[in-house]
Amino acid sequence: CPPTRDEIGVSTWSLLHSMAAWYPNQPSSQDEQFMSDFMKALARFYPCTWCASDFQRNIELSPPKTETREDLCIWICEQHNIVNEKLGKPLFQCTMDKLDERWKKSSDPKCQK
Repeated sequence: CPPTRDEIGVSTWSLLHSMAAWYPNQPSSQDEQFMSDFMKALARFYPCTWCASDFQRNIELSPPKTETREDLCIWICEQHNIVNEKLGKPLFQCTMDKLDERWKKSSDPKCQK
């Protein structure tokens, strides 16, 4: 069966947060352009019509912040919180400590493999 909208959403957010967590602290101008283009392509081709439209609108209002890893991590978290708020889900605290703990260097023993 094809993935459900919820399954695609969870997978997409995991990918985006992980990409941001491993984005360079000082990206090259090419890195910045690639990331910005990736976000625009995702918004255009996302397999949920209204989700894609919302993300396109959000990108127009607040373009991807790709100048540093911290900028990108926080921007993606803020975008995720926009969606969570619409869906009545809890919001995530968009601080680097919280984001790194969740997406880059968790201290949770079950995450250590």
